[in-house]
Amino acid sequence: MKRRTKIVVLGSALLLTAGAASAATASEAPRPRGAAAPEALRPHEAAASETDRPREAAALTGTAKLHRSAGDDITFSFDAHLAAKDKADPMKATGTFAFSHYQNGNGARAEVAVDCLLTGGKVAVVSGIVTESDLPGVEGKRVGVTVHDLGRHDRLGYSWAATGTPAEMDGLPKCVSSAPFEKVAKGTGDFTVVPWQPEF
Repeated sequence: MKRRTKIVVLGSALLLTAGAASAATASEAPRPRGAAAPEALRPHEAAASETDRPREAAALTGTAKLHRSAGDDITFSFDAHLAAKDKADPMKATGTFAFSHYQNGNGARAEVAVDCLLTGGKVAVVSGIVTESDLPGVEGKRVGVTVHDLGRHDRLGYSWAATGTPAEMDGLPKCVSSAPFEKVAKGTGDFTVVPWQPEF
């Protein structure tokens, strides 16, 4: 991802700068024969330690619009994560997701605080509590969304598929949603799923 690439490049630049400065200092005082090089003179080891950090246990990120022949403007955005330290408990996931549905100037949107994230391969199920919405009766309710990360042909489903709106749902458990039956609009498939790898 671009953001991650920028961090790595910046980190490398700092390592190189630190290495150059340390090398200049070291040249003033020669090391005894057989002595190990100082840490600052071994940037390859520092770089290796960066890659040794455990990746997050699971993630769902990205934004896409759903395909609707009637011209509805439906958008879903995700920024959901399960930290490496919480690998054994998907209900410790954090982050947010949002969705909106507009047609002919009418519609609504909702912001959701993540409370569970389960991923397997390229499929993710995320749920959360609606914290803000202009759709009456939705705030405070749990909703769930399923994403299938298929590159430019991603698919998506949502817990209220059979009820009509999230306002008509009560008592939904965490990490529950429908099959990903919707297709994203051409050119908007931008969902990325980091697969969960639990230890059995």
